[in-house]
Amino acid sequence: MTSDDNRRQVLYWRLLARLFDHEEQATLESASLAVVEDAGLPPALLDPYTSVDSIVQRHPDLAAEFDGLMVPEQDGERHGSAEVRRAALVSKVLLNVFTTGAGNVTAEQLSRWQADAGWLERALGCRPGDLRGRSGRGTTGTAPNPDLSTLLPEIGPDLADLEADLVNRMRLREVLADPTLAAQLTPSMSLIEQLLRDKNNLSGVALANAKSLIRRYVDEVTEVLRTQVEKATVGEPDRSVPPKRVFRNLDLDRTIWKNLVNWSPEDERLYVDRLYYRQTARKTTPQRLIAVVDQSGSMVDSMVNCAILASIFAGLPKVDVHLIAYDTQALDLTPWVHDPFETLLRTNLGGGNDGMVAMGLTQPKIAEPRNTVVVWISDFYETRIEQLFESMAAIHRSGAKFIPVGSVTSSGRGSVNPWFRERFKDLGTPVISGHISKLVHELKTFLTS
Repeated sequence: MTSDDNRRQVLYWRLLARLFDHEEQATLESASLAVVEDAGLPPALLDPYTSVDSIVQRHPDLAAEFDGLMVPEQDGERHGSAEVRRAALVSKVLLNVFTTGAGNVTAEQLSRWQADAGWLERALGCRPGDLRGRSGRGTTGTAPNPDLSTLLPEIGPDLADLEADLVNRMRLREVLADPTLAAQLTPSMSLIEQLLRDKNNLSGVALANAKSLIRRYVDEVTEVLRTQVEKATVGEPDRSVPPKRVFRNLDLDRTIWKNLVNWSPEDERLYVDRLYYRQTARKTTPQRLIAVVDQSGSMVDSMVNCAILASIFAGLPKVDVHLIAYDTQALDLTPWVHDPFETLLRTNLGGGNDGMVAMGLTQPKIAEPRNTVVVWISDFYETRIEQLFESMAAIHRSGAKFIPVGSVTSSGRGSVNPWFRERFKDLGTPVISGHISKLVHELKTFLTS
């Protein structure tokens, strides 16, 4: 074993000791300090109270080392002193994210943790916020084709849980009542959940700050999801409508191909006697999208994402969107479907599940089954399970497209009643569970077919 291997092991032993025991191990601390200094790294990497942001501000060159830090190397693992540096940086970002202490949390502490979690996401080859749901999943430009397909679905929910715990330990009402402290908060799904649960207990400055945070979060996620949705072309080309003969519609490849018979070897020129244009007119049949969302306490993430998705699809041509939320009562949110912010302010998170009350609002909306898609988002732990499933099966048999969804969360975590899961599978409409992009894909497929 080389000296570099020994030094790397010292850092990883210290990491394990710190993760499972908050008391300092004097020998490991002094040995780690010597390793870090010998590697030319700042001793602040070992300070549990120093954020990654602070270190990068003082040592800007380290930012590039954190990006893609935990992504597998394409040409093999690092060796020697490079692996020692990596061990020190990995230890720093893991300790800052996974050791959250106990007791009350301030707005500044939450903000610092969120920033450190962003550095961990960057180390994993993602954009800050990807694994905690503030953006669509993706990788940074610095991470070369990361193969983290097993790790990412697991760590995302854990990060969300850590963030939720920190939010729960805040004196949120006091923070919101202070504009200076409220300005330190960064919108996240965990924070939005708490705001939506507590909105009826807020007033004045606190309520205004809460609404501002909800609006910021909605706008951030809307921008990402709109990009995903608008990548689809709605409708097939309508050949009965002549293409517009304008330059931007010119089909250059087809024009060249069709006129190859006019090639003159003597002149070495292609003589074009006909231009071809792309067909831009689309056949668009009006489609109705009915989204039904369980707004019980376990489905907050889905409620937020669905309200945003519904508003985006409502903005597409020839798509008639309806939105229904339910627990033991049902609420038709269709009048506010174009504004997810207003939609969320009208939800009442919590309570039990009785999908039949939502079914009573859903069935009358299915006027033309062949042009209707019903998206039902729930964990399906219901009170009248057999009656509800039969009603859902009837929608499917009518010719409408029925899509049962176990979650449209940002992290991909979701629990689905196995009784319903098996019956939906037998019906030929398996439950979609996982990242929100799966539902986006299903809806685009239906609306463009």
